[in-house]
Amino acid sequence: MKGLIQRVSEASVKVDGRVKGKIDRGILLLLGVEKVDTPQSADRLLKKVLAYRIFDDESGKMNLSLKDVGGALLIVSQFTLVADTKKGLRPGFSLGASPDVGLALYDYFVKQARLMHLNIETGCYGADMKVSLVNDGPVTFMLES
Repeated sequence: MKGLIQRVSEASVKVDGRVKGKIDRGILLLLGVEKVDTPQSADRLLKKVLAYRIFDDESGKMNLSLKDVGGALLIVSQFTLVADTKKGLRPGFSLGASPDVGLALYDYFVKQARLMHLNIETGCYGADMKVSLVNDGPVTFMLES
């Protein structure tokens, strides 16, 4: 499971022209599910996302987590994160989970996130989404379970 996290001052996702999820200060998580992923993979990545220290402390050092700052989490599925880009000029998607498995693990991830954190917003799995964000920093990291 791969997660691209971006520290944001605001972010939103629209589906069919309507806002589906919107947050202020927090993390935008673009989530990719691979064939080999399991609920345990999702649990490991979620713990990492919530505890990853990318917010500034009083000294201006990245020492605080999403939990520490009480920030929000916007979770958006993005199957292209798991693309194989090593060869040629066209991405391959053979590493990605099937749509059924991907949806099940995405839903599991969101459910677990809601149990562990108060402010969770989401996109819509498999939909054509328009994501807007103000990347704070910019600060962006790729996390893997």
